[in-house]
Amino acid sequence: MGAIRLGWRAGLIMLGLLACLPLHYGSILAMGRSHWPRRFLWWVGRAAGMRARVEGTPLPRDVLFLANHLSWLDIMLVAGASGAAFVSKDDVGRWPVVGWLARLNNTVFVARTARGAVKSQADALRAALGRGQPVALFPEGTTDGGPTVLPFRASLLASLFPPLPGVQVQPVAIDYGAAAHDLCWVGDEGALDNVRRVLSRRGSTPVTLRFLAPIDPVAAADRKRLAEGARARILAALGREARPSGDGADRL
Repeated sequence: MGAIRLGWRAGLIMLGLLACLPLHYGSILAMGRSHWPRRFLWWVGRAAGMRARVEGTPLPRDVLFLANHLSWLDIMLVAGASGAAFVSKDDVGRWPVVGWLARLNNTVFVARTARGAVKSQADALRAALGRGQPVALFPEGTTDGGPTVLPFRASLLASLFPPLPGVQVQPVAIDYGAAAHDLCWVGDEGALDNVRRVLSRRGSTPVTLRFLAPIDPVAAADRKRLAEGARARILAALGREARPSGDGADRL
């Protein structure tokens, strides 16, 4: 049965892609913009069995969303709910099909392995935010924490200082409930293995996306306070208690 579910869901994703592509390019030609990448990513999450419910209101522009991160599904759900582009390693842009799809959604590619990578990432992200583009970032920098929300890397927020006029930070708490342990992508599991495992799961999974009150980087004063403040709000929204600074775990 798992193989049947995998084939069915993969087929739904492919059908969604075939349906959205002509509509996307048609919208670009007619209006110079398109919402179809966002709709396709929403469809991928839906086809994978996720049933998302949104609480709060995502800001439409001039915003950097900061979210907890445990699965590739996070990208589908946050983009589908908000229309945000994402920050990704530049090697993803060279992946067959995936890189092409990422470019359709205005992904901000950064070279994280090169010398000066932090500055390069900050400059690329700052340029996107300066155009009004809503962008999403996973400041844990990894899914290895699984359901645990690891400390946020303040260096990833260098793009916000000095503050850009009008740009806000909006924390997003992604809550998979009891399914979090089953969906997370950790350890040595390969990307395709994880995708197959997720798409083979039985039934559907309720997910709550909580778009929390925005934070003004000016009021936060510096990127460390901003990172800690956003993480604290996400932990509170997930019903978790933050441990003292320096301890990487949080009580569920």
